[in-house]
Amino acid sequence: MFAGEMGAILSNAVPGHDVDLFDDFCEHLLVRDATSGQVIGTYRVLTPAQARRVGSTYSDTEFDLTRLRSVRERMVELGRSCVHKDHRHGGVIMALWGALAEFMVRNQLDTMIGCASIPMQYEGPHGVVGGGHAAASIWRQVKEKHLAPIDCHVRPRLPLPIEQLDDTLDVEPPALIKGYLRLGAKVLGPPAWDPDFNAADLPMLMRIADLPARYRKHFLGS
Repeated sequence: MFAGEMGAILSNAVPGHDVDLFDDFCEHLLVRDATSGQVIGTYRVLTPAQARRVGSTYSDTEFDLTRLRSVRERMVELGRSCVHKDHRHGGVIMALWGALAEFMVRNQLDTMIGCASIPMQYEGPHGVVGGGHAAASIWRQVKEKHLAPIDCHVRPRLPLPIEQLDDTLDVEPPALIKGYLRLGAKVLGPPAWDPDFNAADLPMLMRIADLPARYRKHFLGS
């Protein structure tokens, strides 16, 4: 997905595969098709203990997370969320989120962070929007209602040049970002530019305590 759909530049020993130094330290959640056994959905989860072992999180490479130091011991990092293009109907991501909720409760963790990607060549309702303008417009939209308190803000190490982009476009956030926001997630600051993945990354944080009641009942049974 990352190489084919997003145009990512993957520099590793396995051609066509997205591999980085964090993979071996992460838990990997998988959803398989019950009939074929094919993997149709994935998530990787970096726990606090494993983040200490590897020395940081992936998000640390894109953002200064100093203001999150007080929640590090209870914070997991989510990454590489991926659903097979033939199964993007909602059921797979709900299965992944359900497994993730169980994992969090079982390990007494309560906070999740991650980088939510917006492709630089973004397909909106009126066609493909290039050059980061869609990402700037989505940032304008989400910061109005979903920006975290200032004591949780983080700073991008390589900022997307928002001030040079058109942020007035009528585009919707990607489905995954909309899903996170429905679950009570907050945006921690403006997007970073990730040239390797040809994307703008929004830093996001979600707490178990902030889950709306209906999702809490669905995922946690309470």
